[in-house]
Amino acid sequence: MRAAGPAPADLPLAGSPLTGLLAVVLVGMALVGGCVTAGSPGGASTGVTPGSDPGTALTVAAAADLRYAMDEIVSAYQETHPDSTVSVTYGSSGNFYGQISNGAPFDVYFSADADYPRRLEQAGLADPGSTRPYAVGRLAVWAPRGSPLDVASLGLQVLADPRARKVAIANPEHAPYGRAAVAAMKSAGVYDAVAGKLVLGENASQAAQFVDTGAADVGVLALSLVLAPPLAGHGAYALVPADLHPPIEQAAVVLRRAGDGAMAISFLDFALGPQGRAILDRYGFGRPGS
Repeated sequence: MRAAGPAPADLPLAGSPLTGLLAVVLVGMALVGGCVTAGSPGGASTGVTPGSDPGTALTVAAAADLRYAMDEIVSAYQETHPDSTVSVTYGSSGNFYGQISNGAPFDVYFSADADYPRRLEQAGLADPGSTRPYAVGRLAVWAPRGSPLDVASLGLQVLADPRARKVAIANPEHAPYGRAAVAAMKSAGVYDAVAGKLVLGENASQAAQFVDTGAADVGVLALSLVLAPPLAGHGAYALVPADLHPPIEQAAVVLRRAGDGAMAISFLDFALGPQGRAILDRYGFGRPGS
């Protein structure tokens, strides 16, 4: 957690050669040594079938707002494809873009910013024509049960309340939900009053965790995480009007290094097909073009 503001000059930014090289090493270690326990911010979740060869796994990089929806999609996919193995790592879309640009070993990339997959395709790092929109994200203002903040009635205006001492959002430097949150606060006329109170999560999932654990009083969060454990039913929320920020258009792409291109396309078809779409709908994801 850190206050909003310019990135320190001595820290490498997402996409820099140093960050990319380090990311490749860390991702490789994660794939060899096993995934981080599901639920940790920016960590990984695995749908690996017991007894299967982990070397044949489809490796998916997914935006953190997809954590709970994607876990369900993977589970449903493996029920209908019992010989398949899918391993998912969650994090910020911008960081994944930098890692993949520097050779990180992923097969499919689900981004919360549709521009990143398009750039990878243009750079020759993704299969031509494989970028596919899968959702339009929504923002919500959320505060935990027992909070004195009247989130449901006031929405974004509640952020200017002096009792909202810390306001969590995803880091706008590399998280699309963070950029949308900043845009929405500016449109609502509250950004100047809130800027000094912002705490930035590394990704959408960590921003939600900050509010859930009390590290922040309120958050402008991905609706998909507000509707999922551990936040669902444990606080109050208000949707942020979609016209207050640019649309959060999300897209997926099959990467050129995919070890099993047919499996990658099969999983993407399933995630965007009727079963996957029904899961995305339940977590509040809008449909592309809606």
